[in-house]
Amino acid sequence: MRFIADLHIHSKYSRATSKSMSPESIWKWAQLKGITVIGTGDFTHPQWLAELKEKIEPSGSGLFKLKKEFQNDDIPDSCRADVYFMLTAEISCIYSKKGRTRKIHSIIFVPGFDIALRINAALSKIGNLNADGRPILGLDAKELLKIATDVSPEAVFVPAHAWTPHFSVFGAASGFDSLEECFEELTPHVYAIETGLSSDPQMNWRLSALDKITLISNSDAHSPSKIGREANIFDAEISYDSIKNAIRTRKGFSGTIEFFPEEGKYHYDGHRLCGVSLSPKETVKYNYLCPVCGSKVTVGVMHRVEKLADRKDGFKPLEAPSFNSIIPLPEIIAESLKVNVNSKAVDNEYFRVLKKFGNEFKILMDIPLEDIEANDLPLLKEAISRMRSGKVHISPGFDGEYGRIKIFEAAERKEIKGQTMLF
Repeated sequence: MRFIADLHIHSKYSRATSKSMSPESIWKWAQLKGITVIGTGDFTHPQWLAELKEKIEPSGSGLFKLKKEFQNDDIPDSCRADVYFMLTAEISCIYSKKGRTRKIHSIIFVPGFDIALRINAALSKIGNLNADGRPILGLDAKELLKIATDVSPEAVFVPAHAWTPHFSVFGAASGFDSLEECFEELTPHVYAIETGLSSDPQMNWRLSALDKITLISNSDAHSPSKIGREANIFDAEISYDSIKNAIRTRKGFSGTIEFFPEEGKYHYDGHRLCGVSLSPKETVKYNYLCPVCGSKVTVGVMHRVEKLADRKDGFKPLEAPSFNSIIPLPEIIAESLKVNVNSKAVDNEYFRVLKKFGNEFKILMDIPLEDIEANDLPLLKEAISRMRSGKVHISPGFDGEYGRIKIFEAAERKEIKGQTMLF
């Protein structure tokens, strides 16, 4: 069975996360987005784990379902679908290795509360799990991998957002040049990496060292509306074992749904305080210093990939899973209406379109363009058409600033039949 999974999100107990990130809200937004399996996030946090135990129940497949008494009815009929939860967590490891301070984030998937509790018991001896949904531990990432695999061979360990400058295994600020440098003899237990918003599979294909690594993508959502901004496509049974095996073998793993990587907030190099965005070549030209103030620039994902790559851009390994690049539907609607993405007009139009056509992924990737045109939404049709073909304009993100994506130039709007207003 084909289904979409987003396996890395956060709960309301994580720093800088919406208080709306409850099991009920996550369940609702998974349906609006078109996600069948959603991570719980933050199973290491005692209060969140207690809330999960109260509100979700085993489905008999290593996954969980929201209990009936916590389900609500404010979901369009066109989006209603079964949603399964997987127990997941992200851990921040900050430690010294080979003369450098390392800051590595990793995510762990498990099939049951018993395994989660045993991992938590081990980690609670190292640091405070109550302080943050994503705990910060003085623990070597290799030792975290060992704890997870020692507790259960069923646990899945994945380096998170592997390329971002800070807090990642390949990050320019504190990472490593290879998985082997980080995980040493335990590297064979790392079957996947998370590519992160600022890179996509095509960028990762440039490293032959990653040919046997499954490239997964997740939203790392801190608010309900951000769920599914990146996700994974499986063609397998809806069960923990099937997902685990698909990640480990790529059998049943059909690919990913991606941000355009330029839109990620660490794609290019730069210095946010001075508004300076630089390509890798420009960074080298300026000797890695901001041309305005002279401070060191933040080296982004594209630069880091260029440094470690042993293949030219455009190379694709044989049998590599495919991927789809998307722009979240609210962003498309916001540009069509020429209003802020957080405006009430976008919210109203978003739900109107969902009621008419179904969940967000269906609209972005599957629904025939003619159906949109037939419903008198010419500008939305053109915007989705351009997104599907990659014909968009993006100013790359840098140093913590998201990239700015544009679908229409001003002159183009006049050439498209109809008006910019969709309602």
